Amino acid sequence: MRTDNETAREAGGGSGGDQLLKLGFIPLVDCAPLVVAAEKGFAAAEGLHLELVRETSWANIRDRVMLGHFDGAHMLGPLPIATTLGIGGHVEVPMVAPFSLGLGGNAVTVSEPLFSEMQSAGVRLGDGPADMAKAIGAVVAARDSRADPVVTIAMVHPFSGHNYELRYWLASAGIDPDHDVRLVVLPPPFMVDALKEGQVDAFCVGEPWNSLAVDEGVGVIVATKSALWRQGPEKVLGLRARFAEDHPDRLHRLVRALYRAAAWAGDPANRDDLADLLAQPAYVGAPATIIRRALGGELHLRSGEPPAAVPDFLVFHDHAANFPWQSHALWFYSQMVRWGQIGHDRATADRARLVYRPDLYRAALKTTNADLPSASAKVEGALLAQEPVASRNGRMVLGPDGFFDGLLFDPDDIEGYLRKLR
Repeated sequence: MRTDNETAREAGGGSGGDQLLKLGFIPLVDCAPLVVAAEKGFAAAEGLHLELVRETSWANIRDRVMLGHFDGAHMLGPLPIATTLGIGGHVEVPMVAPFSLGLGGNAVTVSEPLFSEMQSAGVRLGDGPADMAKAIGAVVAARDSRADPVVTIAMVHPFSGHNYELRYWLASAGIDPDHDVRLVVLPPPFMVDALKEGQVDAFCVGEPWNSLAVDEGVGVIVATKSALWRQGPEKVLGLRARFAEDHPDRLHRLVRALYRAAAWAGDPANRDDLADLLAQPAYVGAPATIIRRALGGELHLRSGEPPAAVPDFLVFHDHAANFPWQSHALWFYSQMVRWGQIGHDRATADRARLVYRPDLYRAALKTTNADLPSASAKVEGALLAQEPVASRNGRMVLGPDGFFDGLLFDPDDIEGYLRKLR
């Protein structure tokens, strides 16, 4: 049964008779492929008119896709998996992710007072993620010995790359994220105010919110996603499985439009134009100068400090960034298991894997000159340098994609991987 919104959109309604698609997004720099597709003519070239709706929270994004208010959305990579599996209090609604919107883009920002405590533990600005995590551990232990309030860290949703990378990072230093610190959920636009008001000591979020905290003099960036997992997955295009089944041609056209938009967004020659576009109030609504830093991977880690180059901070298109690797889906699933969000069995793992749909990606792009990976999954963290892998046109370059602790994730051995984790 179609919702009223779906029925209205079925009849068209876009400019010039283009097919209308309503897509939700959160004001983050990594929503860029959707914005570019709508604003730069890539959607129109496919006969689509994209109506982009700005939302505040990931819960709203999830619910509006589930209910058919949105045809699809800029979505946290683990969220369509959790919704498909019906965990975390979610209604079980099968979803698919046929397109990755990019890699990286997140950071961990701590308050100035917390960073001062970390400096007392011996850490310096710009130190690596392992040293930063150990410094957090020292602060946690010192506060516990004094019976001071626990360190409170905000992330954007329980089923998010932010939650899992934050937990992975903390656990590497022996910190139990469920007992030694307090993790809370906040929508991205509220992070800076919460840090400023002292309601949280730190947060993990995508840009521009880390840099806005730095520019206001209230935050210090201590780790980035690309430092924790080089070229790690982040947002996807998320849709209900029923939409993909009922409208395959429309979905193929959307994937093609996003693919070309991501290529445009990833071109360094377009960074200034893209920063100005995203800075508009209808989209991210932050200063273009701050957005430009994220696009170029040049972040000010602390107020008054010169910019630091962050390799692969945010990748929109290179290194097969748009391919929905099923090993990415299974890594997210492995973290759901690790942190007790779901029990593990082979059937459940297979359901999680099949949320990511490289078959739909290939079907949409088979008539283009896009270079398509031959495999649907890979060992994550194994590419320590720029390495070629098999693709439709011969060989394509991926990597480096290593985890900061040197561990590998083999999607065929989830049990073995979980045994290795602290």
